Amino acid sequence: MGQIVVGQQTDSTAVAPQNISKENTTQTKQKKSTNHLNKMFFGGSMGFSFGSYTSIRVYPLIGYRLTPKLSMGLKLQYEYAKQNHNTHEYTYHNYGFGLFSRFKFIPQAYIHAEYNYMNYESYTLNSENYRYAVPYLLLGGGYIQKIGKRTSAYVEILFDVLNDSNSPYQQWTPFYTVGVSTSF
Repeated sequence: MGQIVVGQQTDSTAVAPQNISKENTTQTKQKKSTNHLNKMFFGGSMGFSFGSYTSIRVYPLIGYRLTPKLSMGLKLQYEYAKQNHNTHEYTYHNYGFGLFSRFKFIPQAYIHAEYNYMNYESYTLNSENYRYAVPYLLLGGGYIQKIGKRTSAYVEILFDVLNDSNSPYQQWTPFYTVGVSTSF
């Protein structure tokens, strides 16, 4: 009964050298593919409020760890909102995206920079619908805590340093986010 040992050769006639290099090349490609998948993470945040102004927000994200401390990614954003104002009901569909980068200066804390672009729906005084765009440059930081082998919860606070004149937020209004992130 024979024994196959990967990565070792006990007998010079057991395996031809060209077979070893083909196996090693295949294994190296598989390891690189697996490493890239291990560097990806997925997550996002959701939010909601109800009352005279109802809002449901969904912000999924996908990221990639360039190094153990530095990551970057893409965040998609969608918000459904409904507002009752006097005798009128207004419905809004707002959407956008964000490109972000995070640097962990210690394992649980990070600094965050994000370019964010949102397209908002609004109404004139005559109830005519129109859209407008707002760019944001969000800077801040966050805290992340592992809650499983590949799952983490995070809290972050960001501030818009552009303060675009079309922004629906007051200057220096903090953006609070609580979310869950997982990697596969």
